[in-house]
Amino acid sequence: MTWLLVIGLILAAFAGAPLFAVLMGAAMVGFFSADIPLAVVAIEVYRIVDTPLLVTLPLFTYAGYVLAEARTSERLVNLVQSVFGGLPSGLALVGFFACALFTALTGASGVTIVALGALLLPALKSAGYSDRFSLGLVTTSGSLGLLLVPSVPLILYGIIAQQMEVGEPFTISELFLAGVLPLLLMLFALVVYTLWHHRGGRIPRQSFSFARFRSALWDARWELPLPVIILGGIYSGWFAVSEAAAMTAVYVTLVEVLLYREIPLSRLPKVMIESMVMVGGILLILGVALAFTNYLVDAEIPQALFEFMQTHVESALGFLLLLNLMLLVLGAMLDIFSALVIVVPLILPVAAGFGIHPVHLGIIFLANMQIGYFTPPVGMNLFIASYRFNRPLLELYAACVPFMVVLLIALALITYVPWFSMALIR
Repeated sequence: MTWLLVIGLILAAFAGAPLFAVLMGAAMVGFFSADIPLAVVAIEVYRIVDTPLLVTLPLFTYAGYVLAEARTSERLVNLVQSVFGGLPSGLALVGFFACALFTALTGASGVTIVALGALLLPALKSAGYSDRFSLGLVTTSGSLGLLLVPSVPLILYGIIAQQMEVGEPFTISELFLAGVLPLLLMLFALVVYTLWHHRGGRIPRQSFSFARFRSALWDARWELPLPVIILGGIYSGWFAVSEAAAMTAVYVTLVEVLLYREIPLSRLPKVMIESMVMVGGILLILGVALAFTNYLVDAEIPQALFEFMQTHVESALGFLLLLNLMLLVLGAMLDIFSALVIVVPLILPVAAGFGIHPVHLGIIFLANMQIGYFTPPVGMNLFIASYRFNRPLLELYAACVPFMVVLLIALALITYVPWFSMALIR
């Protein structure tokens, strides 16, 4: 009977059943096979309400949708370009930093490609950058920023890891701090590659103009305090992460609706509904994933996986190498929220067995997901960019490979040198 249920579940998954239904079915089949009453599934799903930081998800997601709806991307590009435009390959540097900031604020790399791509791609080509380089920059930079507060995937990893109570304890604020240096390392690697790629070239520079900088600064005057409110408020101890999320949602609404007046008041309910549909999907998946995770723990599957790894993998370095390979493949095949709720409960106990700190593991996980977004052949950003810019996938593969190699080098440093993840919290 159990095998028939498993086969039916697999067929349903391949037929396109929603992820939450597959996870719920897997949990129910597991508990049924263990002769545990299925009523426990509802209890496990309800456990999600015991997570105090869960309120940050809808608030930060709503704020990201509001920013994406307004002209924040245009103001952000203009401001960064007014500062870095005079540097060698300045416009390319603008692209990297603007995409990272916008992805962190909105929490979605696809939104970054759609919102900033229309601005950056024509600007890069008109400035003398090759079509292939411009395509590669816009496609790969869309995933930067997942390591930077208030990235929703970063918060979600912290919630899942804290629920499992495996390894050394940590706070969400420490997780936010841990992502700063790895992100800067990735940006630095991309900047070095860009300068090397255009060495001796004739890419024109845009001389620094104080008047232009002042104008761009004035245009973004209401959005610039946002990182200060989030980061300063959390790390100074003025308010908790959930309170920072509430402040961000209120501030963004006031700025875009009343001060910039780019989102009519009549449009705001639609933005709220769209953002909460996304949040509802995440919460539903997370709730059933907790139930499935509890079955895995009861069935001692993480322990069995760890024993298998101990038998076939002799060191933490070997485990991390296999982990990176697995996560790159999963990052190309799954969206980041699915990967978080499915994979983290499996790898966290194994990583703890090898002495890897949960914070370090989280940064490795999200760094892999960033690269997985544009890993051929099925990385999500490749399809989004192909549709957005009307380019064949093979052209995008070729454009993204150099950037992928650079980021893989940075990933190796992040993985095997824990200092990048742990320095600011120790």
